[in-house]
Amino acid sequence: MKICRGADSPRPCGCLKDTSLENFNGFGLAAPLVAALAKIGYAKPTPIQAQAIPVLMNGRDLVGVAQTGTGKTAAFALPILNRLIADKRPAPRGGARALVLSPTRELASQIAQSFRDLSAGLALDIAVVFGGVPHGAQIRALARGLDVLVATPGRLLDHLDARVCNLSAVEFLVLDEVDRMLDLGFIKPIRRIVRELPRQRQNLFFSATMPPDIRKLAGELLHDPHEVSAAPAATTVDRVEQTVVHVDAPRKRDMLVELFADPKLTRTIVFTRTKHGADRVAKGLGEAGISALAIHGNKSQGQRERALAAFRSGQARALVATDIAARGIDIDDVSHVVNFELPEVAEAYVHRIGRTARAGKGGQAISLCDA
Repeated sequence: MKICRGADSPRPCGCLKDTSLENFNGFGLAAPLVAALAKIGYAKPTPIQAQAIPVLMNGRDLVGVAQTGTGKTAAFALPILNRLIADKRPAPRGGARALVLSPTRELASQIAQSFRDLSAGLALDIAVVFGGVPHGAQIRALARGLDVLVATPGRLLDHLDARVCNLSAVEFLVLDEVDRMLDLGFIKPIRRIVRELPRQRQNLFFSATMPPDIRKLAGELLHDPHEVSAAPAATTVDRVEQTVVHVDAPRKRDMLVELFADPKLTRTIVFTRTKHGADRVAKGLGEAGISALAIHGNKSQGQRERALAAFRSGQARALVATDIAARGIDIDDVSHVVNFELPEVAEAYVHRIGRTARAGKGGQAISLCDA
């Protein structure tokens, strides 16, 4: 597995050109994609984009180690869209040319929207498939045929079992946030889905961490993959100022309210370990006059989307979330992350505090720690 770790590496693969680091013109992308990037306001590639795009444009399988917020969606979406534009053909009925698997509904929706934004003005069919909503519209979209299908593994398996989905024409397989998918127990669904795919395809793995089980899976599913890394695995973002507050468990709620007395906590995500804990914390903040909403797996898709919209617009100052629900939340200008309860593993901590300090900005992470 060849490894490229950015501009300071010896780069034996020759994957980077000097021009590609300054703008998107050095990648050989189709003109409509370059125009879409300019319209969105993307001027300079991020490190993961500068490393991954040339490799993917050459048709190589790829393992990308990158945290959320590093621009990895565009890193895989641009080469896929470029190939779809260059090799125009009808989308396969009941299936798709490109399949992106995502661990959560929120992330799946965001990935699909990124594909739509980057392909604005192009006649490409893009759809998202996830649980918590009726099957009908998803079945109709699949029946028409899709250029890009973004899906969570569980609902995609439902469609495969119902024989309304056929993946035999997939040319690209993207597994995004693989570490989280394995945490959620999706390893068997992933293997089952992969059995439905043709052998000839380009495979893309993206993960914030690269523990042995993910390397093993990559070895099973990828062919001679090239590895790129935008940040060392299981390390925190440098721009996050991290603070630990030692407080006994019974006093945590009062301490949280005290923290919100600071007006600098303008848009804050509070993490709890459990769904019921998230509801309790959100209720306690509300009783203290702090606008807060909870988001977790027991909420319907509509409730989750309304909570995210209220948080984005500033109607809610705090979003109280579990790890699973918050995975993939991509919201600008999150000022603080508060760990009401610390997670069990270091990787989860990395993912949590990565909700702030995005797009080059700073942020603060505060962890309430009892004995």
